[in-house]
Amino acid sequence: MKAIVYTKYGLPDVLRLEEVDQPVPKEDEILIRVHAAEATKSDCELRSFNFPVKWFWLPLRIAVGIRKPKRPILGGYFAGEVVMTGKAVKKFTKGDQLFGTAGLRMGAYGEYMCLPESLTMVPKPYNMSFEEAAAVPLGGLNALHFLRKANIREGEKVLINGAGGSIGVFGVQIAKSMGAEVTAVDSGIKEEMLRRIGADHFINYEEQDFTKNNLKYDVILDMVAQSSYAGCVKALAPKGHYLMANPRVSDMLNSVLTSKFTDKTVIFAFAKEKEEELLALKEMIEKEQIKSVVDKIFPMDRAAEAHNNVETEQRLGSIVITMKNSG
Repeated sequence: MKAIVYTKYGLPDVLRLEEVDQPVPKEDEILIRVHAAEATKSDCELRSFNFPVKWFWLPLRIAVGIRKPKRPILGGYFAGEVVMTGKAVKKFTKGDQLFGTAGLRMGAYGEYMCLPESLTMVPKPYNMSFEEAAAVPLGGLNALHFLRKANIREGEKVLINGAGGSIGVFGVQIAKSMGAEVTAVDSGIKEEMLRRIGADHFINYEEQDFTKNNLKYDVILDMVAQSSYAGCVKALAPKGHYLMANPRVSDMLNSVLTSKFTDKTVIFAFAKEKEEELLALKEMIEKEQIKSVVDKIFPMDRAAEAHNNVETEQRLGSIVITMKNSG
């Protein structure tokens, strides 16, 4: 089978399309014919081993490979079809169309991959293509995880910082489905797209600092690692929630003090990517409450270009790699 592989850390050009052995499922695994995988910031960070948040550098390096990657095939979020099941598999059958997450096992940048049936995978929404479905799990699961913790009520003011990324796009839509008034913060090129998916207000961070405009928000969902912690907390209304997706160590320490000694709550609990959450997203998609926004779809032999598009942040939605017609 064909797969996009990398054997050393570096720039996007370390990605190569090569022939590799097709995996064989163990008793508790399914063999998936991958149709599409989202090219994510996480993929790019693992490829380069360059992360905006540095505190987990050493344990992660040990986990994924000190001198070179232990798992040479990236791709954690995908959509595909079951082509074979292990003897002990009960949840899936041949022909099932699904979408989900491979976790740190990765492997979705290949035409086929094997995953335990216990991982977070559910039937693909009937009203989505494989490419659209592949762009859901990362952003959708993280956005739903955080916004549920804020217990958003009808009419509350929610600000999404980094609204044009994978998580932010779903954050805007999920917050709107909860009845919130949503302000999206990102670069100016993303304004039209963000308003189209439901943002009530838009702030171009290149022209205005939302932490200094004296407006208050009931909830701030923040994907930007370089954000001012003090500024974001100051921008919260009384009893507001600050949700941090990329916290620094200092932010995590400060969150304990803020939550304990003020009426504001700071949360940085990482998404567990549960099956129930993915099923909830599937239901919302099929009810047309939310959708994925796919900017560009690249074939396997242009994976380096896909990563460049993700890293430059000039994309208007998700970047997806398709495995169709790769042969």
